[in-house]
Amino acid sequence: MRTGSTAAAARELDLTQSTVSRLVQNLENQLGHTLFERHRQRLVPTQAAQAYGRDVTRALDLIQRSSMEFVTNPGGGALSLSILPAFGTRWLAPRLGDFLAKHPGITINLATRLKRFNFAAETFDAAIHFGADDWREADHLRLFEERMTACIAPTVASEHPINHPDDLKGLALLQLETRPTAWRSWFAAQGADTPPITGMLFDQFATMTQAAIAGLGVALLPDFLADIEIREGRLQPVLKRSIAGAGSYWLVWPEARADYPPLAAFRAWLAEEVQGQTV
Repeated sequence: MRTGSTAAAARELDLTQSTVSRLVQNLENQLGHTLFERHRQRLVPTQAAQAYGRDVTRALDLIQRSSMEFVTNPGGGALSLSILPAFGTRWLAPRLGDFLAKHPGITINLATRLKRFNFAAETFDAAIHFGADDWREADHLRLFEERMTACIAPTVASEHPINHPDDLKGLALLQLETRPTAWRSWFAAQGADTPPITGMLFDQFATMTQAAIAGLGVALLPDFLADIEIREGRLQPVLKRSIAGAGSYWLVWPEARADYPPLAAFRAWLAEEVQGQTV
């Protein structure tokens, strides 16, 4: 399906073209359906074959991942975790060493996802999710509420002092796709009306943070990101800090995996990590 011809597939698999053709025909005979329409030298998969191919690909990926996990950690278990990029790199990753030291038999595999997905169609044991506890057919552990701080580059602040919300007029207010009401909430917490929002739109906090550092506008960042940049002098806060955001961070897992030992250990560790912690 990917290469479009038996000749190209044969070269990639280091087989003869006749062998690949025979294998395709054998599979079609086994399934009782045609998988490809022959157009001159190309094989065009039918619509049913495309759906079948997606399912087979997921199954092969699962087999490959399970094999890799077994080879790297035959005596323990593995936890496949979907993470949000900024949360994973700035909050979770610096703390993972503690978990791994306490659970040396567990391997954690991380992959980023910006939006929720269907656990049944993926190979993840759990996910870090932002929003509400509304993931269908899943259990939730609330980690902490998101709190936001507006940040600006020191060079921009020196040229454009901000002592009142009106002083933001004329500055670009950087926006994140998944937080469409964030600036409205921030201005309300400052006791001010929301002006027209003009500024670049981003899909991740990491790129928005770098844009703010480069002086391209004011960024509204979660405190666990803002605190690092402020402490290291790349950004400085604007007016009242730590405004309540529009949701919380959650650990989410499919109900069927609730008792999986690596997940149970990670869930317990994470609950202890966030208990009573200021983030």
